[in-house]
Amino acid sequence: MITIYHNNRCTKSRCALEELQKSGQDFEVIYYLETPPGKAELKEIISKLGIKPLELIRKGEDIFTENYKGKSLSDEEWIDVMIAHPILIERPIVISGNKAVIARPTEKIKEILG
Repeated sequence: MITIYHNNRCTKSRCALEELQKSGQDFEVIYYLETPPGKAELKEIISKLGIKPLELIRKGEDIFTENYKGKSLSDEEWIDVMIAHPILIERPIVISGNKAVIARPTEKIKEILG
């Protein structure tokens, strides 16, 4: 089953959702702002992406620039920041099994769809 962590207000996220719909494959949509991932789930996502927590943070968001820009936090602390402020989680994230991508650009979703 494919999962997309989606924000309907985001153009890139809507494009990724459209690609999933066109694929004809079954998928689950998680509106992560309404249902944010817990700590274990977020760690699993980061592991599947193969990145550091800081790489998953949207650095252009006001919350980031006003409160965290220039700060040196541990991986655990960055995860806690994303849990406290899910708007900071980069989107869209598409997962299938042990593979995950941040579908920016949208074409990256092909890595999941095969």
